[in-house]
Amino acid sequence: MDGRTEFPAVEEALKEPDGLLAFGGDLKSKTLINAYSKGIFPWFSEQEPILWWCPNPRMVLFPQKLHVSRSFKRALKKTNYKVYWNRDFDAVINGCAMTRKDGLGTWITADMKKAYKSLHQKKIVHCLEIDIDGQLAGGIYGVALDRIFYGESMFSLQTNGSKFALYELCKHLLDNNYRILDCQAHNDHLQSMGAELIPIREFKKYLPRKSKLKY
Repeated sequence: MDGRTEFPAVEEALKEPDGLLAFGGDLKSKTLINAYSKGIFPWFSEQEPILWWCPNPRMVLFPQKLHVSRSFKRALKKTNYKVYWNRDFDAVINGCAMTRKDGLGTWITADMKKAYKSLHQKKIVHCLEIDIDGQLAGGIYGVALDRIFYGESMFSLQTNGSKFALYELCKHLLDNNYRILDCQAHNDHLQSMGAELIPIREFKKYLPRKSKLKY
């Protein structure tokens, strides 16, 4: 991809590795907004060039389809947690960047943190925190364009911390008429909570109209 930040058509994404569409470019706010508006997102490790992805099929969660199990319902009732929006973006993205047992999280490089913090300051990236007994228990952040929320990453420091975050996010999305939560690629945990795979041609129907985008 050249300096004009023009992306190939998403239909050109590779099947193996699944969804790889382009490499190169930059992480400027305009580039990221352009990418997300087309259903494309960056995902790469520290020593790699910027890699751009658009998996097909795409994992999404329709907020009204969030699955709340019996055990999670009990946890919701007995846990006294507080929800904060956009209070401490650094704490949330740093929590998401921590290396976990599955090895995920390390893709949030210093450059990625800087890029998404810039979008947060522009009120395009938002974060949600869950506090239990005054301690950060979990959180989630993502990109909001028009009526689609592109979930980027979430983390948990206490039992059910990320589940509480996802639950509260879906409530917020429903209350504010968001149509869909983009989960990007298949994930067993998200699937157990109601996420599903849809063809990219269907996913494109939910993408924001250019007239509603602000750079």
